[in-house]
Amino acid sequence: MALFANAITSCPYIHYPKRLSLTQQKIRCSSTTSSVSANFDLKTYWSTLREEINQKLDEAIPVKYPALIYESMRYSVLAKGAKRAPPVMCVAACELLGGNRLAAFPTACALEMVHAASLIHDDLPCMDDDPSRRGLPSNHTVFGMDMAILAGDALFPLGFRHIVSHTPTNLVPETQLLRVINEIARAVGSTGMAAGQFVDLEGPANAIEFIHEKKYGEMGECSAVCGGLLAGANDDEIQRLRTYGRAVGILYQVVDDVLEAKSSKTNIADDEKQPEGKKGKSYVGVYGVEKAVKVAEDLKAEAKKALEGFEKYGDKVLPLYSFVDYATDRGFSFADQIGRVGLFIWYGSKRIINQISSRVPN
Repeated sequence: MALFANAITSCPYIHYPKRLSLTQQKIRCSSTTSSVSANFDLKTYWSTLREEINQKLDEAIPVKYPALIYESMRYSVLAKGAKRAPPVMCVAACELLGGNRLAAFPTACALEMVHAASLIHDDLPCMDDDPSRRGLPSNHTVFGMDMAILAGDALFPLGFRHIVSHTPTNLVPETQLLRVINEIARAVGSTGMAAGQFVDLEGPANAIEFIHEKKYGEMGECSAVCGGLLAGANDDEIQRLRTYGRAVGILYQVVDDVLEAKSSKTNIADDEKQPEGKKGKSYVGVYGVEKAVKVAEDLKAEAKKALEGFEKYGDKVLPLYSFVDYATDRGFSFADQIGRVGLFIWYGSKRIINQISSRVPN
């Protein structure tokens, strides 16, 4: 989740020592790979793909009867400010290995549907209890818990159906599609993201590595691997993509935790002083900022090392290198990351506006 979830674990009472400020202590990696990715215009590449993916997602979820469930699905999937990291990584991995972008788009859209579904469920009061997402009301805050659960339930199978019904059969053999579907099912199931969410809620604090690997690493791993599978990657390439995607997914969340800690103003002695009802565990909350920064450095190095086997593909590997640097330096944002009023204008539904007005405090 993280870059693949945008679920920032708040640590409002953690003191961030000045000597560890990210503006002073850079998360380091190979200077060679950093200079290589610096020559690639990731923002243009990412923005262009986002526009295409947004359009295809809009077409993939038309409003049908019963309308409210589709409006709930669209509210989360088409949310302004969504980075589309899972689908973009999928397309980049597919193109790296010579695959056609058109072959990747259906799976890319399915990944975003699954991603959105997981965020809807994660935000529920019985889970992470987050009333907002990307600065806007969470799905259950707008539509109620019953409709949010149904919207998430509907998005998971819609993703699988979209892959089967929209992937060009002349570009991707059925055997490869089956592997893609199996990969997504593995990532979101009881050995993947669901396991991470359970341990985050019920497990001990020292299970933080498992939690991050499952909650945040799985989506990145799945996105990169699916792109490789669509392009017919060999076993070694799939394993490299698996290592790369998992490292980037966890890296983004760890950096989120560190940046969140940096912005806090109050000290904390231990996790027991967090606000009552606050759920979720973070590297910073468990081990402190210094170890979290070290973990981020190691993850960045691991992700870039996994890409070394793809240098034979030339410039096609640059998007994947650049994703790693973006996860640590956050060098740009997207223009449509707007507030609540902007979303109302964009969504254009009087009924939804009325629902939000009646359920969300001013």
